[in-house]
Amino acid sequence: MAKNRTHTSRGPSQRQLRVGELIRRTLSDVLNRGDIHDPDLNRLSITVSEVRTSPDLRIATLYVLPLGGGNKQEAIAGLKRNKNELKRALSKDTELKFTPDLRFLIDETFDRMDRTRELFDRDEVRRDVEDGDEDDADGDEDGDGDGGR
Repeated sequence: MAKNRTHTSRGPSQRQLRVGELIRRTLSDVLNRGDIHDPDLNRLSITVSEVRTSPDLRIATLYVLPLGGGNKQEAIAGLKRNKNELKRALSKDTELKFTPDLRFLIDETFDRMDRTRELFDRDEVRRDVEDGDEDDADGDEDGDGDGGR
């Protein structure tokens, strides 16, 4: 009988996080060493930024990005083409009970960070942020006009 049947948290479990990090480190090392026998994949420098696993640890989704952000589709195609070889390397280098099915997605985090920076650099946003800082400087954090008393 499972212990946490009433666990209602929506985030990943500690075990999912731990296994995801193990997979990320292992496959990053495999790709950096060039252990995959695909010249197209070996010439790309691919960063594995995050791995999310399913609750049963049978599926691992890898968020990857080629160095410089170019050749995204070529990198995904190369990883998919060599999925079985990557799974073999993962099973050899780890002691997981089951080697998860690997799925590959482009990591959009860096693009979203760039977009956020662009937004903060806009004059109207900068002005709004600076106005908000001045409102907090009077000590009136709750906004009722009493100076925080």
